[in-house]
Amino acid sequence: MDAAAALLAHNAAPLAWQGYEGPRPKLVFGPGVVQLTQPDATRRERRANREREAAPKLAAALASWLVEGQREGESTDEFGLRMSRVKGDIPMAEREITEWSRKSRANMIKVLSSLDWAPLFDDFALPAMTTLTYPGDWLLVAPDGKTAKKHLEMFFKRFERAWGTEWVGVWKFEFQRRGAPHFHLLSVPPSGKSGEAAYEARMAAYKRGELARKPRRRPGENFGLGYKEWLSATWTDIVFAAVQEDMAETAATTGLADPRHEHVTEQRRRHLLAGTGVDYKEGAKAYDPKRLSVYFAKHGSFSAKEYQHIVPEEWQEPGKGPGRFWGYRGVEKLTREVELAPDDFLFMARTMRRLRSRVKIWDPKTRKHRWAKAMRVIEVTRYTDGNRPAYSGYSDVIGLAGARYMEPVKTRRRRVRVPVRRFARGSGFAVENNAPELVETLTRALLACRGPEIRQTHRTETVRQIVRQRRLAKADEIPLDRTPQEWEHARQARLHALNDPWTVTWKTP
Repeated sequence: MDAAAALLAHNAAPLAWQGYEGPRPKLVFGPGVVQLTQPDATRRERRANREREAAPKLAAALASWLVEGQREGESTDEFGLRMSRVKGDIPMAEREITEWSRKSRANMIKVLSSLDWAPLFDDFALPAMTTLTYPGDWLLVAPDGKTAKKHLEMFFKRFERAWGTEWVGVWKFEFQRRGAPHFHLLSVPPSGKSGEAAYEARMAAYKRGELARKPRRRPGENFGLGYKEWLSATWTDIVFAAVQEDMAETAATTGLADPRHEHVTEQRRRHLLAGTGVDYKEGAKAYDPKRLSVYFAKHGSFSAKEYQHIVPEEWQEPGKGPGRFWGYRGVEKLTREVELAPDDFLFMARTMRRLRSRVKIWDPKTRKHRWAKAMRVIEVTRYTDGNRPAYSGYSDVIGLAGARYMEPVKTRRRRVRVPVRRFARGSGFAVENNAPELVETLTRALLACRGPEIRQTHRTETVRQIVRQRRLAKADEIPLDRTPQEWEHARQARLHALNDPWTVTWKTP
């Protein structure tokens, strides 16, 4: 990546941004993604200033809410809901999250392709896909999205305590057909027994001098189990911990057994047997940055799996949404960026647009790969006999001519295939198996296509910017006390000098 960035910067950066205000074209790439962007620092600064100016107004509005108290005609429940929004327990915007947005999906693919996966695949480790599900009565243990995310955070903490290392990988949040949430985690399963690995890690740190006291062998939660057995027992404990504490508190308060005891016990027993899964075959599919990032969004390309991204009705109320659908831990972004000249940016955008207009597919007849036009499936509305319903802005329909506006028109939704058009406005990103190699290829193509006209254009632009800077620097030296007659006399003198052949010959050796 450093070599590809240096090659592009050596040939493109000297002709790049010359100090003007506005968008600054850049090429940003990672291990598996190439992105063309035009950030505008001035617009960002203005937006930040507007947000800072709006903050005191928002604080004053919230303060007035607190001082006002319960309004006239406002019920206790409404007052409590309003105060929860003020305190931050419930978001201010009453927005219902019903599905995974396309923007978040594209952002996930771009970010996962920009990560450095070396910590995950050190020592030729074999990754696996771990699945964490919920019991049949999932609303009993996960009434909202925040509870499910707390379960995931508790799992990461217990993993570190049991195996002596931080959990490293990427996770994805989905839903089953019955509405129950579940997590997909791509990571490298630890070897050995739980607790032993953590003890060995602390002992190694003690020998290196990082710990002052010698560690002891202290059996913890689910000590001495393999990864699969530890995973089932730990995830079951995490999911049912809150319910069991509530039942114990109820029994201690009333002195009677909780009526949910038998039901919770049966749900826990079933969940312990089939609540988790570890699949090495699925984990082996992530052998390059592109496949690793696209794998988690594969369901978005097939409508048969799209139900996994639709939030159930029980979680669609404000404040109960699932939050983020994906995340990563233990890895960091690895990107390089190079500023480009406007002409070079346009050349690369057009090249990437043509390159991404076709895809390589497998032809079962010839048993070979072939290039085909990139297509995507969308839904469109079709009308009977091809007639669109006419629109009338009048509320009253008059006569037979107006009655046509009120006739119901039969419509149906149809799926059609349309060509994919990426980098339509120059900016965009593309996922690649080897992004640095593609950047080097784009650099060689840029050098090969630079003719004398392009070089002269760049040189002219550079000279224009230098002359402009010199004029601005000497703006104070221009005499401003001349009369209009003196300015006209100076202009006539310049014209006479240009028309004098001896002067031209002398100034043009």
